[in-house]
Amino acid sequence: MSGKSVPKPESLKPTARRVVLKSGATLLLSLLPVRFANAAQIASVRVWPANDYTRVTLETDSKLKSSHFLVTDPNRLVVEIEGVDLDAKLKSLVAKVQPNDPYIAQVRVGQNRPGVVRMVFDLKAEIQPQVFTLAPVGSYRHRLVFDLYPAHPVDPIAELLKRTRPAPLSETPTTDTLANPPTAKNDTTSEEPLAVTRMITIALDPGHGGEDPGAVGRGGNFEKNVVLAIAQRLKSRLELQPNTRVMLTRDGDYFVPLHVRVQKARKVQADLFVSIHADAFIEPTARGSSVFALSEKGASSTAARWLANKENAADLIGGINISSKNQQLASVLLDLSTTAQINDSLKLAKHVLGEIGSINRLHKPQVEQAGFAVLKAPDVPSILVETAFISNPEEEAKLTDERYQDQMADALARGIRKYLQKHPSLNRGRMT
Repeated sequence: MSGKSVPKPESLKPTARRVVLKSGATLLLSLLPVRFANAAQIASVRVWPANDYTRVTLETDSKLKSSHFLVTDPNRLVVEIEGVDLDAKLKSLVAKVQPNDPYIAQVRVGQNRPGVVRMVFDLKAEIQPQVFTLAPVGSYRHRLVFDLYPAHPVDPIAELLKRTRPAPLSETPTTDTLANPPTAKNDTTSEEPLAVTRMITIALDPGHGGEDPGAVGRGGNFEKNVVLAIAQRLKSRLELQPNTRVMLTRDGDYFVPLHVRVQKARKVQADLFVSIHADAFIEPTARGSSVFALSEKGASSTAARWLANKENAADLIGGINISSKNQQLASVLLDLSTTAQINDSLKLAKHVLGEIGSINRLHKPQVEQAGFAVLKAPDVPSILVETAFISNPEEEAKLTDERYQDQMADALARGIRKYLQKHPSLNRGRMT
């Protein structure tokens, strides 16, 4: 059955299993041209390494069936794929595994028997694999996906703290400080309160990534690349501010499902969430920057609704394992967005819109609203910024220009700072 683990035979002890695999190495790596009558054709093989997880994708002209199991000492993932012959595309997987891959040391591919290819992933760490298929969508055909997640993932708050400079002590209390109560001295004097400035945590969300390129400009530039570059520039600027730490929902070219982006922000108790995109439209004349907040009552315009629907389809393009998605959590995120969150989001959006209007034409002179899934954290003010239309050749050139990326990062940083200055108390009660 596709994507399901195959139980290891009870009769084989671990040592015996290792012997079987070793003795089968010749068969595994056999390159004899055994042909299978109805073999699926492999269109592409892709590997997306990241600290979060490594994804391996096989794209084919028909749906594949597979089985898999884990072997320990050393750690390996064994996959058998039915209905395929070993060909040049499958052999190319060996060279596509990079030395810096966090989870895969190497992969071996061979014709196990007629119509069945076996892949053995030698692992660097213990993993929890997810193997699933995706139906054709967009320009993609059938896909068989292997997501290799760490068995012991890093705690996101611990990781963020490790990269954060310690917050300095404030000399005087402010509206955003935690002060110790006065201590009595000889019943007549008291010590000054020791004010400790609270850290502000900002989650930056570069849209798309990995299997999902986002919009593609006429010059062949991918949205996923330009928004990551802008987000990294913005991160470096925000971290220059005292008592500020920044988390990126992705820091490389890999896919992050929409609900996971929201989860990441909430796990680090983010005070703000800013999703960064580069718009596209059917007409290349469309141009300008936009800022969006969530809407409780429907989209503010037909264009906003169209854009939200397109962005919400990212999970279909990037590919999520439906069986593993926590549907209950997803429904909570969809249903518990609060009026207070939306009001705070609109205030943040207005400050950001005012600043980016100084470096680029605005598509609309006001903040727009629509049902973007990525903005549905119920307790975090969240906005989505469309930095420009990558489908417009002139703006595509801007988006790929480092000077414009710097200008956009500066403008976004100014807008965020202005919001924080006017709304310094962000110590809201958090939902658990």
